[in-house]
Amino acid sequence: VQLQASGGGLVQAGASLRLSCAASRRTYAVGWFRQAPGKEREFVASIRWTAGIAYSADSVKDRFLISRDDAKNTVYLQVNSLKPEDTAVYYCAAKGAFSDSFYPTRLSAYDSWGQGTQVTVSS
Repeated sequence: VQLQASGGGLVQAGASLRLSCAASRRTYAVGWFRQAPGKEREFVASIRWTAGIAYSADSVKDRFLISRDDAKNTVYLQVNSLKPEDTAVYYCAAKGAFSDSFYPTRLSAYDSWGQGTQVTVSS
């Protein structure tokens, strides 16, 4: 699966962005992760495509919303009320096939990764 992430940018604190992850085909699940400078990549949100089951990290669940557009094979991450600590490269990842032991928060759960999109939030 090929993934193309887009939608990042430089914004002020409190602003919103919509990140997009366009997939070459529909997959079992898509996840969003982010990596700030000098830090490990961390889970943000995921969605199981067909079932529409979404899961978000506690740190962002009140501000970030993951959704999908079946017609466009695209998963979105709506990021609201951005804070400087949200500054990171945001990556989307896909799990291609069904798994009965899928752990969406784990990097190893995904088998395809996009190139990332930079989000920079100024104070």
